[in-house]
Amino acid sequence: MAEIDLGTRPVRKVFTTRKGGVSKEPYGSFNLGDHVGDEPAAVNANRLRLAKAVGLDPDRIVWMEQVHSNTVTVVDGPQQSPVEVTDALVTTEKGLALAVLVADCVPVLLSDTEAGVVAAVHAGRLGARNGIVAKTVETMVGLGATPANIHALLGPAASGKNYEVPAEMAADVERHLPGSTTTTAKGTTGVDIRVGLVRQLLSLGVRSIDADPRCTIEDKDLFSYRREGVTGRQAGLVWLQ
Repeated sequence: MAEIDLGTRPVRKVFTTRKGGVSKEPYGSFNLGDHVGDEPAAVNANRLRLAKAVGLDPDRIVWMEQVHSNTVTVVDGPQQSPVEVTDALVTTEKGLALAVLVADCVPVLLSDTEAGVVAAVHAGRLGARNGIVAKTVETMVGLGATPANIHALLGPAASGKNYEVPAEMAADVERHLPGSTTTTAKGTTGVDIRVGLVRQLLSLGVRSIDADPRCTIEDKDLFSYRREGVTGRQAGLVWLQ
């Protein structure tokens, strides 16, 4: 797991890798996704390992269904099952971790520690194109956050040099998320969703932004749907302390 050091740590942000779990191939080994065909017992064991590693009660980690929507959901306590049909979670509840699962999409962890608001966002190409991150910031502001006080951490994701898409698709994303279109290492048309999201966050008044540069497609310590097809999911977690 990788973590950004925020000094006194009123908030914690964590990203996992594919190492350190019990899942068998093609989900080996720290798969946290319960929707990819892995054995439920293995996923549960991995989630328990994650909770123990970060010092949380497993019931204090909130998961979401994730359907590539632009739906944002505010939660105020533990959930018995993943929050349905949503791609962003927001809370003001201390000690309640919000989780996002990815295997090429961009995991975005947001926090305003002065206002006491955090969010976890699943920003795939479609969700990012349809404004999931902007809607999440708007929801945070509605709960007292100020864009200038928000810190954004973008996790490992498909990079522009490896994320090849048809030209028409790239143009469509660019119209909605300016700055996303790029040229891949092969010289073909691609998109870099992280670059587009950084530009969007800046336009919203968010100035404190960190982006993990790792590319899921090329880094074999990370799960990648585009590289492997059938594979697991790593997670990003954020919570107030």
